[in-house]
Amino acid sequence: MAMQRPIVKMDSAGSRALLQSVEVRADLMGRAEKIAARAGAGFEAKVVVGRKRAMASISAATPDAARAEATDRVLLKALDAGR
Repeated sequence: MAMQRPIVKMDSAGSRALLQSVEVRADLMGRAEKIAARAGAGFEAKVVVGRKRAMASISAATPDAARAEATDRVLLKALDAGR
């Protein structure tokens, strides 16, 4: 006799709460800070909470950092630091 497939129903509010939680934001900030540090001086990390989830970003805060990203793609090379 074949087994029936289980029915999975996602709890949207619970998923959203998890993706916006303080713990997830702290993890994202830690990863973003490691990437910014590996990329070099002049990069800053920040975490924002959107409608559905928390998101991290790293941006150039100085002209030298912007130049390094434009010419050498240092952020792309630094991504492994966030793993």
